[in-house]
Amino acid sequence: MVDNAQFALMAQYNQWMNQKLYAVCASIPDRDRKRDLGAFFKSIHGTLNHLLYGDKAWMGRFTEQPFTGAKLGQELYGDFDELRQARVVLDQQILAWAQQLNVDWLHAAFEYTSGIDSQTRVLPTWVLVTHMFNHQTHHRGQLTTLIKQLGYEPGITDLPWLPALNSYG
Repeated sequence: MVDNAQFALMAQYNQWMNQKLYAVCASIPDRDRKRDLGAFFKSIHGTLNHLLYGDKAWMGRFTEQPFTGAKLGQELYGDFDELRQARVVLDQQILAWAQQLNVDWLHAAFEYTSGIDSQTRVLPTWVLVTHMFNHQTHHRGQLTTLIKQLGYEPGITDLPWLPALNSYG
C-alpha cells in the first residue's frame, strides 16, 4: 500500500540533497557551473535549471496550478542565487505538499499531457509522484558526476544518511 509517509520521506531527501548540492555549487565559479560538460542539459547550471523546471511542471499538475511560460530545456534563472532561492521555496512547497497527501488521491487515476511528446496519459497518481522523485534523483546523480569532474566533493548522497533518519528507532 502506498501512502504519504513514503513521499514525505522522499520530499525530505529531495530538500536535503538540494541543500547539499547547492552549497557545493556555490563554491564553483559561475563560468565553471555554466560550462558545457557534455551532460544532457550541458552544464551544472543547466541541470539545476532542468530539475527546477521538472519539479515545477509536476507540482503544477498535481496541485492544479499549471506551470506555464517555460519550455523543456529553457533556462529559468541565469543567476545562480536566484535559481537557488527558487529551489529553496519549491522544496519547502514539495515537503508541505507531500506531508498532506491523501491515500485515495494517490491511488486514483491521473490524466496529464506530456510536455515532451504532447501525448495524454492516464496512470495511477502514485506512479507519477514516484516518477517526480525518481526524476530528481536521476538528475542529481548526473550533478554529482559533473561536480566530481570539476574536482569538488558532493559528499554522501545515500538515503540512509538523511539526517532526519538518524533519530529513528
